[in-house]
Amino acid sequence: MAKFSFEHSFEIDTLKRLIAQHQHQFRHKSLADLYYRGEKLSVTAIELGQQQQPCPTVLFVGGVHGVERIGAQVVLAFLDSLLNRLPWDTHLQQLLKHVRLAFVPVVNPVGFLRGSRGNGNNVDLMRNAPIDSDEDVTFLVGGQRLSPRLPWYRGQNGMELETQALVNYVQQLQQQSSSVIALDAHSGFGLLDHVWFPHAHTRQPFAGIGYIYHLMQLFEKGYPHHGHYRLAPQSHFYRTHGDIWDYLVASNISEKPFIPLTLEMGSWAWVRKNPRQLFNFPGYFNPQKTHRHQRILRRHVVLMQFIIDAAYAQIIEQIKPKQLTLLTQQANRFWSKKAK
Repeated sequence: MAKFSFEHSFEIDTLKRLIAQHQHQFRHKSLADLYYRGEKLSVTAIELGQQQQPCPTVLFVGGVHGVERIGAQVVLAFLDSLLNRLPWDTHLQQLLKHVRLAFVPVVNPVGFLRGSRGNGNNVDLMRNAPIDSDEDVTFLVGGQRLSPRLPWYRGQNGMELETQALVNYVQQLQQQSSSVIALDAHSGFGLLDHVWFPHAHTRQPFAGIGYIYHLMQLFEKGYPHHGHYRLAPQSHFYRTHGDIWDYLVASNISEKPFIPLTLEMGSWAWVRKNPRQLFNFPGYFNPQKTHRHQRILRRHVVLMQFIIDAAYAQIIEQIKPKQLTLLTQQANRFWSKKAK
């Protein structure tokens, strides 16, 4: 199937098609230009909505790891849906007068063409940011500088072009926004769908944990039959060096709320249902049955739309300092029990 061909990237072609068909509906720009086998590639950002004044911003990110193709596909499918709804959906039209939606669907285009987790230098971008774990990490998995021939390579000489581009873009959004919620789509961990939040490099609580706890409460009340996500700090499962979102949290000089979430789709469930996927490398990370692939593309729409609606309602901005203190205390108690 085209979506798993490494000489021809379904995701890159889909992004180009969306730009060609809908460019009058949004702003797009290259965050970084790359070259692979003579082909010019781009880390592309697309923005819809409010641009003239600070407003809530929602950022959807995919394709940090080239082999985790389903993450980029989920982001692209949602973007495609929004663009096709925009001409007639009056609620969406009104929402975009007050909210900025940003998309970076394919952070690692060279990785997609190579069929690799890392970029063209074999660097794992999610281990590449200049932040170190404050305790020992799992060998290799937590990030290593031994060799680019081994997985989870952190790199040796600062941030890669793709990492720097994403960091610069998020920091730009932080300056232009009243709040930023980011959802970064990945696959490959466990049988369940996880939503992780900082930190990955330390067990110390994330300063914005009260905001996340409040959003969790609203989501569970609003969608009581859609609670298949396991929401927790990433450090509850394993710790890593070089996490981009941890670095952005640590280096955030803006006083505006910044809430990075990582959607980690449980690809082991797909392998369990279709063990033949084990005989090809993409099968470890992506659903390969057509019906299952289509199900995953629509499975996370409720969560993504909820985040947008919460931004439109300015849920984060309306939380007063006293309420945030109480939510933070409740959140720390809740997740400290979950960690035991």
